[in-house]
Amino acid sequence: MADVESVENLKAAQKILRASLEKSTAISSKLDEIGPRLEDIRQRLPSLEAAIRPISMQKCGYFAIRDQINAAIGPAAAVLKVYDVVRELEESILFESCSDLPAYLSSMKMLEEALGFLADNSGLAIQWLEDIVEFVEDNVFANDQRLLNVKKSMRILQELYEIEGRARLDGGSLNAAFNKLETEFRSLLMEDTSTTTTCAVLLPLTMPVIQKLQAIAERLDGADRLEECIVLYIEVRSLNARRSLQALDLDYLEIQVTEFDDIQSIESHIDQWCKHLELVVKDLIELEYKLCNNVFKKIGSDAWKHCVARLAEEFRLISFLQFGRNVTKMKKDPFKLLKLLDIFALLESLRSNFNRLFGGEACTDIRNLTRELVKTVVNGSCEIFEELPCQVEFQRRFSPPSDGGIPGLVSFITNYCNQLLGDDYRPMLAQVLKIHQSWNQDVYGDGFLSNHIIIIMKEVGLNLDAWSKAYDDISLSYLFMMNNHCYFCQLKGTKLGDIMGDSWLGAHEQYKENCAALYLRECWGKLLPLLSQKGLDSFQDSEKKKLKEFNEGFHERYKKHSNWVICDENLRRKVCQILVQAVVPAYRSYMHKYGVLVEQDARASKYVKHTAQSLENMLISMFQPKLVTKYCNTKHIRFDKLKNFVTNQFRVTLTTI
Repeated sequence: MADVESVENLKAAQKILRASLEKSTAISSKLDEIGPRLEDIRQRLPSLEAAIRPISMQKCGYFAIRDQINAAIGPAAAVLKVYDVVRELEESILFESCSDLPAYLSSMKMLEEALGFLADNSGLAIQWLEDIVEFVEDNVFANDQRLLNVKKSMRILQELYEIEGRARLDGGSLNAAFNKLETEFRSLLMEDTSTTTTCAVLLPLTMPVIQKLQAIAERLDGADRLEECIVLYIEVRSLNARRSLQALDLDYLEIQVTEFDDIQSIESHIDQWCKHLELVVKDLIELEYKLCNNVFKKIGSDAWKHCVARLAEEFRLISFLQFGRNVTKMKKDPFKLLKLLDIFALLESLRSNFNRLFGGEACTDIRNLTRELVKTVVNGSCEIFEELPCQVEFQRRFSPPSDGGIPGLVSFITNYCNQLLGDDYRPMLAQVLKIHQSWNQDVYGDGFLSNHIIIIMKEVGLNLDAWSKAYDDISLSYLFMMNNHCYFCQLKGTKLGDIMGDSWLGAHEQYKENCAALYLRECWGKLLPLLSQKGLDSFQDSEKKKLKEFNEGFHERYKKHSNWVICDENLRRKVCQILVQAVVPAYRSYMHKYGVLVEQDARASKYVKHTAQSLENMLISMFQPKLVTKYCNTKHIRFDKLKNFVTNQFRVTLTTI
């Protein structure tokens, strides 16, 4: 009964083998290019049946290996069935596109499972056949055809066992499928990433595209191809990064410090740098960071952070940071402080972005450069700010304006301090000072900024006192002080005026009035007595002499004072009006009394140079700022630098041009 059962099993296996071979033949005709090698395997498989059947029917000699034969038949039959499935799946994977990604990934998974099953069952069948070969070799001749057939079958199964490994090698079906996935990965990464020429911002990928990228990345990671996936990702997104920067003119990043004398020469570049760095970090790199995270987050590896570091290089982040570092190395001057505060404000606004985007080990260089930039910006800013009183004092050796106007130092420093105290700069300057004090363990208190501004303005006041004494003409000295006191009065309602206080502003208001009175008395007070009337009814020689002296004195003053300026329009109108009220009525009265006599005396007419109206017109036209005068228009003041008189200190000409 046992023998009959074995025979029936063999017959059933025979039917299965024949059906499987027929189906394999039909499929293989469509895969000629896969070819000859696999076809040869298929044609040699029936020898397995032929080798097993005679052996099993030897009742006396082979009864002992019946169990081994029965055990080998099952795996061998399963191998043939699975081989057919493998051929069909390989055909599907090799010739179908990835457009339907879920279906394609499903086919790949089925192929891998089928190949694994094929290898497992081939290995199992080989193990059983090895026992059969060992038994037969002990009971028959080594060249017995049946033994040779069994060994041949083992070789066939061995090749089937190795199919899975070959499928993953170059030219193999699985390798080809993974290559196709990488191609699709590249294509998806390039989708919707066109740049605009105005803002250079990459458009974000859609969620369906991101989901496909996630699926491919997970699949490649499962095949130990994550490294290739990341390399591909960096390659494609780097291309997009370079393309996104084409709309920006970044040639200024290559500027060397030695190419320029001062910060103003690259002021526009620094402003561009601030805008571009914010764009690169907050928009471009931020988008790449999110995309990297979305694509690789399910893998559970930090390897994707390397992508962020590499892409940051492609976005020239290192060059941006080095440019900022170069700015801090430029020569010191007050304008540099403003630009350093601009840089600090930008870095402060980007601090959370930097901490989040560049926290990985791959971004160590970026973090180090950023810390160094912040350090030099803080130290450089504090150094310039603390030196300002000394630099103001240094200007004291220069001459005051020849026209009695407002020195460039005064207009510049007041505008400059108002800028520092404004909403744009004061918070940053206060923070910079606080950071610097903490680094150096200095305790200046919260009022250090305001107190230092007051010290600067005190130095300005000392300069004005010194300059007022430098004039040979006392009238011009009074006019000079009147101009500057008036200028300080106008600081009421400004940030600087608030710090200096009402008492300071009120004092300048009083000084302005005093200086105006002194100017009028010193300059014009000696001229008016010449127009006094002593009750004479004739135009005598003494009156002729006084009129001559008045005309000469008036013309001298007019000629000289017409080169002087009163910068404030209201003050100028007021002073001129006072002069008109003081001079014109007296002159009109004088001429009213002596005019008839002058007309009767032909010789006396040469002493009359003006009418009352022409005199008034001349007085009203005085003290007008000239087009070349820069003292009153602080927007156009030129800030010329001197040569360095002291090592490592800026020396700037703030006097008039």
